[in-house]
Amino acid sequence: MESLRDIKNRKIATEKTAQITKAMNMVSASKLRRTEKIYKQYRDYLERIANCVANIASNATCDHPMLVQREIKKVAYIMITSDRGLAASYNSNVYKRITEEISKCPTDYVIGAIGRKGYTYCMKNGYNLTSDEAILVRDDLQFADIMPLSSQLINDYKAGLIDKIVVCYNHYVNTLTQEVVLKTILPVEKPEIKEKMVDYEYDQGVERTLDLVLPMYVENVLYGLILDAKTSEHASRMTAMKNATDNATDVISQLQLIYNRARQASITKELTDIIGGANAV
Repeated sequence: MESLRDIKNRKIATEKTAQITKAMNMVSASKLRRTEKIYKQYRDYLERIANCVANIASNATCDHPMLVQREIKKVAYIMITSDRGLAASYNSNVYKRITEEISKCPTDYVIGAIGRKGYTYCMKNGYNLTSDEAILVRDDLQFADIMPLSSQLINDYKAGLIDKIVVCYNHYVNTLTQEVVLKTILPVEKPEIKEKMVDYEYDQGVERTLDLVLPMYVENVLYGLILDAKTSEHASRMTAMKNATDNATDVISQLQLIYNRARQASITKELTDIIGGANAV
């Protein structure tokens, strides 16, 4: 039978765990509010860029190569995960989805890993990676951090080395819901014109303008998806830490009850021994 000291030590350890998870929950909630605000502002910015691209593309006399579907011989997957754990199924859901895609992919593939967890997973499973280093997804991720990967993949697409670029990430629905999404960013799906812009004269022609604008648009879309995934990460970690805190609180209550019963039994035993000794005298 477990001693009173062991029960008390377990209760103290569980209380410390509850304090840690509660603090992490509060930190994640604060980061979520900040990241969600940034993501929503950037999403509005992306909509304006998409409208601009749509207006330029509508003036082109022929379809741009980055807007045209072509035979798929090699696919590039961009896998967005986190650098740290303790985020429930945030990373594992992406692992599962990317594994399914690779298993049924009839063509060659390569993976660009954004996030230390995803990079480690790909290395462990022997997947083809674009780089020997992971792109870290810190909380203050900057646009310049993803430029090497995005530029490399866009240039490979232009050169015909890859024929499709797909991003696998967790889309933020709300605080309690995040869903794994596969989004194709190349070839670019021609955006819908939501607001007709003033007709402009292009110094270098519409096609040359698209050559400059479309790569920038793809880079901005990728950065927006990373912000979306980062928002999901904070939401998932906040929910996981809240659940852990609630579970720890339940365990503390149970341990307190067990401790009280064990202590009562110990006191009763001592009283019985005292009374028995007194009667014997």
